[in-house]
Amino acid sequence: MENRLELLTSVDVLNTLHGGVSEPQVSFSQLENAREIRIKAPSIAPESIQVEVNNNTLSIYYTMNITSAGKNIKLPYAIYNWQLPYFIDISKINAVVDGRELVVTLPFNALADGYHKKIKTRED
Repeated sequence: MENRLELLTSVDVLNTLHGGVSEPQVSFSQLENAREIRIKAPSIAPESIQVEVNNNTLSIYYTMNITSAGKNIKLPYAIYNWQLPYFIDISKINAVVDGRELVVTLPFNALADGYHKKIKTRED
């Protein structure tokens, strides 16, 4: 049973079962106050692409529906996963549709300019 699950969740099998899926295009831009990720997936509507942050990891994915034994199963297809650095303001991350692309903006927080603190030595 475990081998069947591995087989069903492998990207190549899903690609074959669904008649082929074009690989999403991911591009990155460095802006003055943010980083920007643009995702274009030719066979996927940008509105259906999901963006989540879990334990400081940014995940961008969509789901593919597969019917097995009369049941509809949604299998996630990861487009991008990234451990967010300390200088990204997680609470202000946003995503908008721009034409056929999903644009995810990762704004910088105050630590983006670095952190400086002079530490005085104490005598015990």
